[in-house]
Amino acid sequence: MQGRFEKFSGEVEFNEADPASSSVNVQIDTSSINTREPQRDGHLKSPDFFDAGNFPVATFKSTRIEKVDDQNAKIHGDLTIRGVTHPVVLNTEYSGQSKMWGKTSAGFSASTRINRKDWGLNWNQVMESGGILVGKISRSISTLKL
Repeated sequence: MQGRFEKFSGEVEFNEADPASSSVNVQIDTSSINTREPQRDGHLKSPDFFDAGNFPVATFKSTRIEKVDDQNAKIHGDLTIRGVTHPVVLNTEYSGQSKMWGKTSAGFSASTRINRKDWGLNWNQVMESGGILVGKISRSISTLKL
């Protein structure tokens, strides 16, 4: 299952000459989860998972940025879900800048792997065929165009 958050906001201060001095601060509307399956989305918004009623926003705030090469960096930061904060590292790729209609845009993509249980997202169910319904590791891939 893959899904996405449809609503988010934030600030990215990008210094192309010195990426290490850049910063990222993002707020994600947890009720905007969309997996293209309304019943599953409702369950993900419930207290079993994101508990969007009590925790309407998840956040990521960078603590440092480590340049790997001209296109790649590691963005270290704090991810807060359901009021629980843990450090994560986003493996980030810079895809460059373009200018259109007098406005400059920059493109980035980032990914990381997290254990959902670290944030108290513990719900699970045994399937009739054996095994469990929800794995513990989640992979997050985000694309951001500024």
